[in-house]
Amino acid sequence: MYRGRSGISPVVATVILVAIAIVIAIAVAFWATGLVGIFTRYEKLEITSAYAIPQGDGTYDIVITAKNTGSSPASIDNVHLNGVPLCVDGQQVRIPGFQEIPECPFNGSIPLNPGERLIINLQGVRPNNPGVTVEVALHTASGKLYPYSVLLP
Repeated sequence: MYRGRSGISPVVATVILVAIAIVIAIAVAFWATGLVGIFTRYEKLEITSAYAIPQGDGTYDIVITAKNTGSSPASIDNVHLNGVPLCVDGQQVRIPGFQEIPECPFNGSIPLNPGERLIINLQGVRPNNPGVTVEVALHTASGKLYPYSVLLP
């Protein structure tokens, strides 16, 4: 019937099929990336600063500023001084190297949503030897520990 007319050439047909396949592959990749992002949330705290303020009576106030830079909420449930938690089951723990330590700053845990900052003030820390470096660390409910070193002047 239409012997004088011809269809599209095999080269053009191949180019069109390849273009459609690439567009579909890109769409599937964007969909899969969004889907994976939902299931791969993570907790990450950054201690942006920690410093000691001398109080004149031999004690120090340690001020810790933390920020949740992860993609899921974090719950801070304890503070550690030199690797020892301040409280266990709501009871204050005796930490070697300190004459006095602050009372348990937590009753339960403190939630910290992504992007939020938190300031924790540990009052009344009295080391046996002033001028030492103390490692403070935040412990989360998921079991992670975020350490930071503070020099007591």
